[in-house]
Amino acid sequence: MAEGGKNPYQYVRHCLMGKWKMSILHYIHYAGVMRFTEALRILPVTEKVLAEQLRELVADGLVERIPYETLPPKVEYVLTELGRELIPALDTLYIWSIRRLYQLGEHIDPDAFLAHDIPPYSTELADIYRKLGVAAGEAEPEQGQECD
Repeated sequence: MAEGGKNPYQYVRHCLMGKWKMSILHYIHYAGVMRFTEALRILPVTEKVLAEQLRELVADGLVERIPYETLPPKVEYVLTELGRELIPALDTLYIWSIRRLYQLGEHIDPDAFLAHDIPPYSTELADIYRKLGVAAGEAEPEQGQECD
């Protein structure tokens, strides 16, 4: 058996490390395409952080950057095949983490609910979403709602 080499878990962690990477991948997957300015309006992230995380996702082969020769400049981001392959795993991790945080009675970051009010999340987590006051189309729990 060969010594050394990359640890697969550490490699995944490297590719997904960053508060917004998984949300960016999720958004691109469900929207089909993402423009930089659109993401700035939707995600509560700074321009610098968004640019950095998109650059890293492109470098890791999960997202493709498509520049257009137009004025003003236009750039779109789409998932690569590798990025699309990752989505089912991200969905499973998201659902697991919401359930676990709820079981622990932890306050769940309202940003976690951005764009996650559609299937499979709304069906898998319907009981928790109801208890937290997260309805379809809402980005965060109602004021005053805490985990039971």
